[in-house]
Parts: sequence; C-alpha cells; structure tokens
Amino acid sequence: MMHTFEVFVDIKECAGKNNATSRIMATRYEINANGRTDAHDSALSKAGQDYPRATEYDIRITRLLK
Repeated sequence: MMHTFEVFVDIKECAGKNNATSRIMATRYEINANGRTDAHDSALSKAGQDYPRATEYDIRITRLLK
C-alpha cells in the first residue's frame, strides 16, 4: 500500500578541499513509498539529484501524511 511520508533532509556542502567553510541547508520532500525504507532511499536519491555537490545527507522521516 502506497503512503506519503514527510521527509526532511539536512545537507552539508563543502566549498573545497582548501577551504574550511561549508554550507548547511535543509529541504523538505513529500515522498510516496510503500514503507519507511523506500521513503528513505527515495529521499536520498532525490537529494543527491538536487544537490550533487553535497558531501553529507541526514535524512529524517518525520511523519506519515497519507
């Protein structure tokens, strides 16, 4: 059965190996998936496409919407 999950992803993007500064961002997705594992994997894939230069992704599934 397909559900809609609210997923927040914290994203860390480093400026470069010679620069110590980094950007920390957060984004929210509504992911349609059969379960939490599928929602996690889909959110990771989507964040990777949206922020390809990121070095870290922290995925939090916060609630079931539908």
